[in-house]
Amino acid sequence: MHSTHRNAIARVVIGYLTALVIGTGLLMTPAATVADGGISLLSALFTATSSLSVTGLAVLDTGGDFTFFGQVVILLLIQAGGLGVILLTTLFALAVAGRAGLKLRQSVASEAKSAGIGGIRPMVLRVIRLTLIAELAVASALFLRFLLHYDEPVGAAAWDGIFHAVSAFNNAGFGLRSDSLVSYVADPFICGPIGLALIVGGLGYPVLLELFRSYAVPRTWSMTTRTVLVMTPILLVAGTVFVAALEWNNPGTLGRLDVWGQIQAAAFQSTTTRTAGFNSVDMSALRPVTWFGMDILMFIGGGPAGTAGGVKITTIMVLAAMTWTEISGGRAVNLFGKRVARSVHRQATTVIVLALMLIVLATMLIMIDAPDLDFDRILFEVVSAFGTVGLTTGITTELPGLSQVVLIVMMIVGRLGPVTAASALALRARPLRFELPVERPLIG
Repeated sequence: MHSTHRNAIARVVIGYLTALVIGTGLLMTPAATVADGGISLLSALFTATSSLSVTGLAVLDTGGDFTFFGQVVILLLIQAGGLGVILLTTLFALAVAGRAGLKLRQSVASEAKSAGIGGIRPMVLRVIRLTLIAELAVASALFLRFLLHYDEPVGAAAWDGIFHAVSAFNNAGFGLRSDSLVSYVADPFICGPIGLALIVGGLGYPVLLELFRSYAVPRTWSMTTRTVLVMTPILLVAGTVFVAALEWNNPGTLGRLDVWGQIQAAAFQSTTTRTAGFNSVDMSALRPVTWFGMDILMFIGGGPAGTAGGVKITTIMVLAAMTWTEISGGRAVNLFGKRVARSVHRQATTVIVLALMLIVLATMLIMIDAPDLDFDRILFEVVSAFGTVGLTTGITTELPGLSQVVLIVMMIVGRLGPVTAASALALRARPLRFELPVERPLIG
């Protein structure tokens, strides 16, 4: 790989790790927690990693164990982590494009999802403006609900609204209640705005920016935008039906609600499972088969270059299109009337294979470190960490130190890995000086 590429990736990693170290240090100060003397290094590192990677897994109660200062630190880390994915991608693009020729600069601008070579910096400003406007709208709706319906003091209602809005739009899943949103399972004016923020934030900035730029001209939409906009509602509806069908009569989850409450709770869990981490029902009471179905949704995640985690919708769709092409005997992989570049085939396959290998390895390590825990719960925790989702069956706080370190690594890789890996794969120069003789090994 070209040294410029390596330097750019190094800057991304160093910037992320620097923010992680600063966040960990701030959370370790006595002013950040209620308990005297502060918290341990591992607890602070886990919380900072979960915040910066916009995951939501927690070993401490955000609302009960952290002071207002500690909660502000967590919120800033969430905001930095949410915006950071596109800003770090843009930093990578600028670092490469600044020293490259016209052809590579055009490629970088495309990878950075910019409208043109000179549009990378304005794109950053648009992203920040879009983020703040969305968060303000959701925070305002939540503030009014907490103030007028739940009779919270003005200050408390405002902080509740701001914290949950930022956490929701950035798909972080951190909340100020020990039961997440279980207390509001039947309140559409709480779960509704949060669910909408999760969906919008999970589309990805490239899709959002393209919609704002040409929402009335669908024929000009890119393959990325079309794929995300088609698959998002399909996954949301499929997830809702799946959760409702399996949990409808479960007294520990949906069974205790009326029909509208059951539908609303199933829809919210389908929305949040794909990358957000909030929960409006008791996750530990779900059936194991429901956990497994959620594993799949968490693994897929949301749209690329946004606040969502997972391997991304576009990756899964490219892989599905490749499979269909092979089964049907087609010559080229096509999506929405256009051919998918052959280099993307390798990128999608690589991302999926690496993700599965990491999940298998992490699951095995935790099984060795915590042999008393059930396999399905461990797998759920690992996929949740890799997908930067934050849902848990309740075992996070029970995990030994080594297992928590494994989850920390998975959260970092899940958040940072796709950015650097995808950029490296997309921009790496592969000059072919010669080709080896072709041979076809037997497959299957």
